[in-house]
Amino acid sequence: MVYVKLESDWTDGNGVSHAAGESVDVDAATLAALQADGIVSEPAAGKDGPDKWAGPGSPQKWAGPGSAGR
Repeated sequence: MVYVKLESDWTDGNGVSHAAGESVDVDAATLAALQADGIVSEPAAGKDGPDKWAGPGSPQKWAGPGSAGR
């Protein structure tokens, strides 16, 4: 499983709708399909470097709830 940030709205295989900007866990096959359709561009960061996703789970820039003021 990989955590990805959606670039556009997406409905998963269970019929659950997810909004653009939301982060979801998907398997490798689903990730490939989402990338091919342009729904995601890259895995969400936190582990991928300071220039990637800076939302929850990213220690580099996240300054929202739960942050330690980093």
